[in-house]
Amino acid sequence: MNVDQIIIIGAGPAGLMAAQQLALKGFEVHVYEQNKAAARKFLVAGNGGFNLTHSEELESFVQKYEAEEIQDIVRSFDNKKVIQWLEDLGITTYVGSSGKIFPTKNFKPIQVLKAWLDRLEQLGVTIHYDHTFLNFDDSAVYLKNNDEDISVKYSKLILAMGGGSWRKTGSDAKWVETFNNKNIEITPLQAANSGYNTEVKFHQLQGQYLKNIKVSFQENHKIGEIVFTKYGIEGSPIYYMNRFTRKHNFPVIINIDLKPNVTESEILAELKGSDKISPVLKRNLKLSTAAINLLKTLDKESYLNIENLAKTIKKFPIEVLSFRPIDEVISTAGGVAFSELNSNLELKKFPNVYCAGEMIDWEAPTGGYLLQACFSTGFWVGNSISKS
Repeated sequence: MNVDQIIIIGAGPAGLMAAQQLALKGFEVHVYEQNKAAARKFLVAGNGGFNLTHSEELESFVQKYEAEEIQDIVRSFDNKKVIQWLEDLGITTYVGSSGKIFPTKNFKPIQVLKAWLDRLEQLGVTIHYDHTFLNFDDSAVYLKNNDEDISVKYSKLILAMGGGSWRKTGSDAKWVETFNNKNIEITPLQAANSGYNTEVKFHQLQGQYLKNIKVSFQENHKIGEIVFTKYGIEGSPIYYMNRFTRKHNFPVIINIDLKPNVTESEILAELKGSDKISPVLKRNLKLSTAAINLLKTLDKESYLNIENLAKTIKKFPIEVLSFRPIDEVISTAGGVAFSELNSNLELKKFPNVYCAGEMIDWEAPTGGYLLQACFSTGFWVGNSISKS
């Protein structure tokens, strides 16, 4: 093999995007993937609604990422450029009611991926499957293929091996030990975009949704919908709160506003207008069955006290005990510290070795922001190398 080739470890969105940028500039690119197929997590994410980015205005968009470094990277290859890139692959998109960007109905996740892989093949990118990452040094990367240990020389090495969630897709974070052994600082991986285990088990509400509600934690708020599970609660407003609750010791209290567009005084006035509570909740306040069932988990005294009930409708408290196990959550927080990387995402301790995607220490809520940053970091690294 050509010693001057560029090697990418990981055939997920970040690795494939880096490969495309480099191949477009004429570089020889080889991608090594431990699975038998590319981008398994990309496809699994599509099972729940294949939102590829979000239509939000850019400056509001980048505020979804806490790390300033990732904000700058997203600006360089933003949501509009992702839409254009998809169009170049022949994938048309539309904006959903929540602002998320989806491929049009005739494109399934596997078809989007196939279009991308076909383009990479046209550009001369070679993908080697069944190659598990073992280690790297300043000149070679070490892999296992069919029980055989091999080494591959590189001129530039891009590591795009993902975080630690959904291990079945190959995102197993085994690379963390390798990095630790090289004294590369890793912010410990933690569950992100995770459901909450709650003190009260809402067995009687399992599977029921609360829609158009506002979830709050301290000064942080998010409108959306949540679902009750056998262990607690899930939903995009819950995932959004992860980064804020993570900074505190559990248990913590989050609050749910069941009628965000109605004031407490208006609710109280409706309740005072009748001696029967349930009809007011259903007909006058138009609370959903799930919302009413949630209120009925209150003790009888609290439920029948209309002043207390009005306050609780606006601020229903739920005690949160913990996140879900890391292997079942959508993504992970933590990863390679930005202090270990140059501005081009090159490891300071290992020149010519770059990191991309979720293995870097950034996080984002669901809604297209996760994939966007993976695309953007892949583009950033590929573009940086092509200019060096």
